[in-house]
Amino acid sequence: MSRTFASQAEHRAFVAQQARMPQGFRAGSTRFAFTPAEVDKPANMNVTVLAADQPCADFAAVFTRNAVAGAPVLLGRQRLNEPQLGAIVINNKISNVGVDTGMADAEAVCAAVGAGLGLPGSAVMSASTGVIGWRLPKAAIVAAVPKAIESLTSASLFPAAEAIMTTDLYPKARTARVGEGCITGIAKGAGMIEPNMATMLGFVLTDLAVPREALRAMLPRVVDQSFNAISIDSDTSTSDMVVVLSSGKVPCPDLGQFEAALMHVCQNLAHDVVRNGEGVHHVMRVTVKGVANTAWAKAIGKSVVNSPLVKAAICGNDPNVGRLLCAIGKVAGGAGFDLKTSDLNVFMGGHPLFSRGAFTLSRELETTLQAYLQHAQMYESRASDDGIFRPPLAFPPHERCVDIEVNWGQAGAQEVSIFGADLSHEYVSENADYRS
Repeated sequence: MSRTFASQAEHRAFVAQQARMPQGFRAGSTRFAFTPAEVDKPANMNVTVLAADQPCADFAAVFTRNAVAGAPVLLGRQRLNEPQLGAIVINNKISNVGVDTGMADAEAVCAAVGAGLGLPGSAVMSASTGVIGWRLPKAAIVAAVPKAIESLTSASLFPAAEAIMTTDLYPKARTARVGEGCITGIAKGAGMIEPNMATMLGFVLTDLAVPREALRAMLPRVVDQSFNAISIDSDTSTSDMVVVLSSGKVPCPDLGQFEAALMHVCQNLAHDVVRNGEGVHHVMRVTVKGVANTAWAKAIGKSVVNSPLVKAAICGNDPNVGRLLCAIGKVAGGAGFDLKTSDLNVFMGGHPLFSRGAFTLSRELETTLQAYLQHAQMYESRASDDGIFRPPLAFPPHERCVDIEVNWGQAGAQEVSIFGADLSHEYVSENADYRS
């Protein structure tokens, strides 16, 4: 049964309960006003520090495969070679991508955090999110670092989950217990999301002792079935990263249990990112079965959730299911998948749409599917007095999905699930006015 939330306060209480701080870590944030060098528009930036009580030898990270990666991603790849990682510093508003001072600015911020924590700058990783192409206000960030460090607390990760947001409507945190220890992750992301190796920004802390080699082996597996199995708008960010740190305070009873719990945390965070996508009214869950090649199955699911026509129809509660077949057939035929239409079965909400090469449509089914889509909708589009479409809610009223099943009936196939979102007036409004 999917969760429902009657109010923003009820949802925030749920997220706060999920934001349990593992042993051996603290988090702190501060905020300052600045004016970007590129535009004469005052703004506010949050600086957040996640700090280990003792530097962690056991850590792992995965990063975007976008060829135009930001300075924090380039620096993060270098940090994987360091013997220890003691902190992560995160800023929102500006992503530090494509500027000539990017690497030097990121290093300077890391050095400032290191100095405040008694660490070398090389033991600090940076992460930035926001507008691409603008310069970091380096001096202002460095000046703000002592306040962020002064605010460090082991009470909760909830304030950090809020501080790293940009266009996100609400914070995202998930936790899981393994034995006497726990794994807790926070994430941000609402647009420019079809991750390739990670999500916009994701940070996972655990007090369970898991060796570096094991963490680095399991994280790509987990990411592949969580953050790499979602899409909001088919765009892979320049700044994507997921980082995991282990304080090693609690013995890990079983590495298999740990990986399953890490998967649980990351999949839930990934689904939260989609549900909080810019202008999202409906979340789609496309389950592909009976396709023996897992890469093909994933491509089929991504083709459905990325189709502008499918996304727009679902946003309008219009069961125009011919668009589903178009999206499925487009990728299968274009890539030369050895799949026969006569073996294809497609369902929405458990209702058969297509079987043995033909649609199974009727007036009754049309009415049933329309009601199903309306039930899965989080809110309706309404223009404000200024004519701009904005989400009316800052929390998800429920966790329902539009369930679509694609089944080709091949033996030996593994089930693949892809989460995606519809395409709304609010998404266009948000991204037409993102910087202005």
